[in-house]
Amino acid sequence: MNGRLNSLSFRLAFMFALVSTCLLGGIGFYLNYSLQREIAWRDDQSLLGRLEHIQALLDESQSVIELQNRPQLYANMLGNQDSLLWVLNDQGQTLISVNPSQLPLPTLSHSQTAQLGFDEQQQARLAWRYVEHNEQGLMLIAGKLLAPREQMLAAYRLKLFVILVIGSLLAFLLGAWVSRQGLQPVRRLARQVESIDARRLHLRLADAELPTELRGLAYSLNQMLGRLEVGFGQLSRFSEDLAHEIRTPLSNLMGQTEHTLRKARPLEDYETLLASHQEEYERLSRMVNSMLFLARTEQPQASLKQSWVNVFELTEQLFEYFEGMAEEADMALINEVGLNEQAPQAERALTLVWADQDLLRRALANLLSNALCYGAKGQPIVLRCYEQENQQQPQSPSSWIIEVGNRGPIIKADSLALLFERFYRGDPARSHSSQTGGLGLSIVRSIMQLHHGQVCVTSDDSGTRFMLEFPSKAE
Repeated sequence: MNGRLNSLSFRLAFMFALVSTCLLGGIGFYLNYSLQREIAWRDDQSLLGRLEHIQALLDESQSVIELQNRPQLYANMLGNQDSLLWVLNDQGQTLISVNPSQLPLPTLSHSQTAQLGFDEQQQARLAWRYVEHNEQGLMLIAGKLLAPREQMLAAYRLKLFVILVIGSLLAFLLGAWVSRQGLQPVRRLARQVESIDARRLHLRLADAELPTELRGLAYSLNQMLGRLEVGFGQLSRFSEDLAHEIRTPLSNLMGQTEHTLRKARPLEDYETLLASHQEEYERLSRMVNSMLFLARTEQPQASLKQSWVNVFELTEQLFEYFEGMAEEADMALINEVGLNEQAPQAERALTLVWADQDLLRRALANLLSNALCYGAKGQPIVLRCYEQENQQQPQSPSSWIIEVGNRGPIIKADSLALLFERFYRGDPARSHSSQTGGLGLSIVRSIMQLHHGQVCVTSDDSGTRFMLEFPSKAE
């Protein structure tokens, strides 16, 4: 039963029946009211007409006695059970009476103008007039019992109610059929969706034959399928790359150990073997730590501890850490944070970025490590920070850009967008292992996504520049 109540077809049919019931009920109420008013108006006109008729007969007669002796003049009312007629004199004596139901005489006021009223005791509609005939006052009273009228209206209302019930039932059945036919495109769309699984993510929903209202839904579903296909493909490639990355150190460990254990060797050989194993273990450890970091930062509930970070102080700490590596690579680390063309180097502007300090330190460390590994020897690594306005929307707040640039091999345009993929090997510059196990730039991208910012890269004859864009803090 609950399944039927939750059915969209049932709900549409019920709403259609409810609307039809309200509409038919309103029409029936209006018809009944209009008929009742029309019958009451006609009865009143008929009663007034009878008074005029009786008065005309009296004018044509010599006396009331003559009219009494000629009942055929008003005989058309004698056989009608709901018609009443009295002619009374001044003493209240009945001279002429048409009263099939033997109702008592009503007490009415004398008025020469025709009056209409309702006798609650007799349940009758009355019309009366006081006239003078041959110097004799007469009270003319015409009436009509309301019971037959009410019986007719009650029968009419019963028919309207029966029609209302039948119409509501038919409206529900027709609504169910119409909604079932109208929801056929939804069912076809559901069957198409059911046919798509992990092995058929390339399929898309056909929206050419869908109604206009469903084309937007089909488009959104196709967009979602596209994102799922891309994500599933990335996950598959990541699994393959991860297996390859882990297989290499494991193969080295197993091969070196097997080779060493083939025969007895001096103590120095075992020490060398253990040192080599330690390097491979460290490589695996860095890879696992990087993967754990990526998994944590990509969780929806991941949170930031943001504050105003002094970029110059943070980069100075990083430069001290990488100073030894830079000297070995014959590279210079240049910190241009807070400098501009007019101010000398001693007068640096205070540069603050709203970010998580630990995550920002890790992102910049990965970029500096990447620049030291793949930059050209003897060339400087320059770090800048500046504010950039939104050119497309001037009213929007500006953003802060932290740029790490170095000179080295030019990265091809088709490889730039793939640099941040995990274990990407399309570019020779990423063919070597780094301190992050091949996940350094992926970690940078995850950190920027966590900050609702973005990272981009350009590479040309002037060098390769990685830019971190941090949105300004909302006031």
